[in-house]
Amino acid sequence: MSLPILSLKNNAERRLRAGHLWIYSNEVDVALTPLNAFEAGDQALVQTASGKPLGIAVLSPKNLICGRLISRDAKHKLDKSLLVHRFNIALSLRERAFSEPCYRLIYGDSDLLPGLVVDRFFDIAVVQISSAAMELHKDAIVDALVQVLKPSGIVFKNDGSARAAEELPSYVDVAYGEVPDWVPLVENGVRFEAPVLAGQKTGWFYDHRMNRARLAPYVAGKRVLDLFSYIGGWGIQAAAFGASEVMCVDASGFALDGVERNAALNGLSESVVAVEGDVFAALRELKAAEERFDVIVADPPAFIKRKKDIKNGEAAYRRLNEQAMRLLNKDGILVSASCSMHLAEDNLQNILLASSRHLDRHLQILERGAQGPDHPVHPAIAETRYIKSLTCRLLPS
Repeated sequence: MSLPILSLKNNAERRLRAGHLWIYSNEVDVALTPLNAFEAGDQALVQTASGKPLGIAVLSPKNLICGRLISRDAKHKLDKSLLVHRFNIALSLRERAFSEPCYRLIYGDSDLLPGLVVDRFFDIAVVQISSAAMELHKDAIVDALVQVLKPSGIVFKNDGSARAAEELPSYVDVAYGEVPDWVPLVENGVRFEAPVLAGQKTGWFYDHRMNRARLAPYVAGKRVLDLFSYIGGWGIQAAAFGASEVMCVDASGFALDGVERNAALNGLSESVVAVEGDVFAALRELKAAEERFDVIVADPPAFIKRKKDIKNGEAAYRRLNEQAMRLLNKDGILVSASCSMHLAEDNLQNILLASSRHLDRHLQILERGAQGPDHPVHPAIAETRYIKSLTCRLLPS
């Protein structure tokens, strides 16, 4: 069956030809192809004002970004065959980059599958869908994953806030095989278990993998503080890399149960302590108690989720990092991380500089980190590059 046509206004195809995948509603010739004639999740053949085909897009007609190219070949629409093809291409990269089958297999637009994320934990696949088109093809997604990965279990972890924009329901559902509450993974040679059914997002954050690996040179024999620790991604690895003591702080008791679980899994219970409470309150209490640390990791949740949050969010990053600096020893290391796409790396650097000068400390930036190869950046879509990590040395002035 032939697909309906979505016609663009004159010259509106320039961004798409230059490599972008997104179509904005004001670029569509709605007189010729009205958007209200489409349903969310429909596929359409996109063409220029002169009638030249540009590819196939999946549609969200009520949104500002009303379409995303799924294929530049008009013969290949979104179906199981295309999914299998894209999964295999994505898998070849991950298998080249990582020795263990634990990674983000599919990263949305960057893997040319907008609205789809798949994280792999050995033989368990955790799927997150944020578009109506992928929701309509969820059975095909399962079939394609079974064909490519031969997993023992697949779970849809579809309870993210992004689904609201597409008016999609929130749910967690085991779609294939069996999926336990906690599943194993290995990152940088360290063993973990992640709560894929009840945890945050897919249960784990693979995006800082490469930055966590770079802790190793700085933590051996040192006292480490892991802020917003979740289940210990940074802190447990610091302990595994030889830290003498690691304190993990998080507001979630459930997450800290994961810290203790993962410490025990690696035989590190004696060197890891979990502290439950608001991170900012904990920082004040640690300062009052005159506690000091050699290495501090500050990896908060996104303080800036929308552009209008930038001012308040940057103030929160300033407050967090400045309070962390107050707890560092004279020659201390601060790893300041951000997953806020709207926080530019230069702005984070300026925040760290201002904070250090306010405390009369000298700041050296030792390393700059980003997301790993299982989160490839689409060069035309700035939104696919969101992870930042600055490893800094704080010295007396």
